[in-house]
Amino acid sequence: MAGLKYIRDIENLEGLSAEEKYELSKVSEQFQFRCNDYYMSLIDWDDPDDPIRRIIIPHASELDEFGELDASDEESNYVVPGCQHKYTSTALLLCNEVCAGYCRFCFRKRLFMDENDEVVNDVSRGIDYIRDNELITNVLLTGGDPLVMSTRKLEKIIRPLRKIDHVNIIRIGTKIPAFNPHRIINDPELPNMLTRYSTRHKRIYIMTHFNHPRELTDTACLALDLLMKAGTVICNQTPVLKGINGDPETLESLMRSLSDIGVNPYYFFQCRPTAGNIPYVLPLSEAFQIFEEAKRNVSGLAKRARLVMSHSLGKIELLGLTEHHMYLKFHRSRYDTDKGRFLIFHRDDNAYWLDDLVPVEESPHPVAKFGHKPAHAIGPE
Repeated sequence: MAGLKYIRDIENLEGLSAEEKYELSKVSEQFQFRCNDYYMSLIDWDDPDDPIRRIIIPHASELDEFGELDASDEESNYVVPGCQHKYTSTALLLCNEVCAGYCRFCFRKRLFMDENDEVVNDVSRGIDYIRDNELITNVLLTGGDPLVMSTRKLEKIIRPLRKIDHVNIIRIGTKIPAFNPHRIINDPELPNMLTRYSTRHKRIYIMTHFNHPRELTDTACLALDLLMKAGTVICNQTPVLKGINGDPETLESLMRSLSDIGVNPYYFFQCRPTAGNIPYVLPLSEAFQIFEEAKRNVSGLAKRARLVMSHSLGKIELLGLTEHHMYLKFHRSRYDTDKGRFLIFHRDDNAYWLDDLVPVEESPHPVAKFGHKPAHAIGPE
C-alpha cells in the first residue's frame, strides 16, 4: 500500500453518521484526531464498540471531567529541553511531537496541543547531557513517534548516541508497526540503518505498542520480521484498556500472539488518569484480576510481563489482591529510598491510581513517607 491517506478531520470519516461527526468534532477540538486508511481498514464500522475503533476514533465521554494532562508529572523530569532524566540509568529524548495516529488514551496528548513546548526539533543538548552523565546506560527515543521521522533524521540521533561508550541500550518507542507498517516495509534503508547500530554487544530495542491482537495483521508481522532481521530486539507494552483489551480473553490472546511471533510482552500499564481518559480506565483491582487471569494459560515467555503504574514516583508493580488488601512494590523509583519498597494498602475497588489508595498503618513503609529525596539522588529538582 503506497501513499497512505491521512485523515485529521472527523468530517472526512465515511464510517460515521452526520450526528456522530457533529458530536465527535467537539471532542477532536479538545484532543486531536489523526489516523490513516490502512488502520481504519481494520475497523468494523458496523460495531459501535469495535476495539480498533475505540483506540483511534474519539469518544464523547472524553470531555467528561477527569484527571489532568500531565498525570505522571513528567514536567518535573526535564533536565534540558527535550530530555527527561527520572531514573538514574535511563534518559528519554522526546524526538518529535507527531504520531502516525493519536491513541485516544494517550498519556502525552498534551504534546499535540498548540501550547506544548516540551518537544524540541534539535535534541543535541539532550545528547550532550547524556554524554556528560556516565550513570546513564540506556536511552529511550520517544515523543510523539520517532519512526514518523525520516530514517536520515533518526540516524542523526542514533549515530552520536552509539558513539557514547556508557550508553549500552538504545530504545525506540513506536506504534508505527501497528498504525503504518508500510513505513517499515517500503523503506529498506530503515532496517539497514538499524543493522549498523544494533550491534552484537549493544542492541537497539524497538518498544512497540500493540493494544489488541487484531492489530497484528500479516502486514504488521512482516514489518516486525524486518526489524528483527535487522538485529533489533522487540518488546511490547500497552495499557489495560476498558473496551479494548480489558478482558482476560483478549489480553491472553494478545500475550499469546506476541510471543508466537517473537515479540516480548513487556509492560502492561494501568491506564493513567490523564484528562480525556475516563472511557478507557479500569479500577486497579479489576485491571489486576484481568491481567492475572490472562496469564494463567500462556507460556512462561508471556508470563514475564508485569502490570505497573507509571506514577510520578516511579513504576509501581501490582503484586497481589486479597479480600481486604492490595500489595504493590516499587519496580523502578525516582528516589533511592523507594527502591524495591513493598507496600500494603486497604483494598478499594473504586481506586484508579496510587493516590486513591489508603495505606495500612502497620505497613513497614507507609505511603506518607514516599518521595523523600536524599542528597545524592539523581534527577531534576
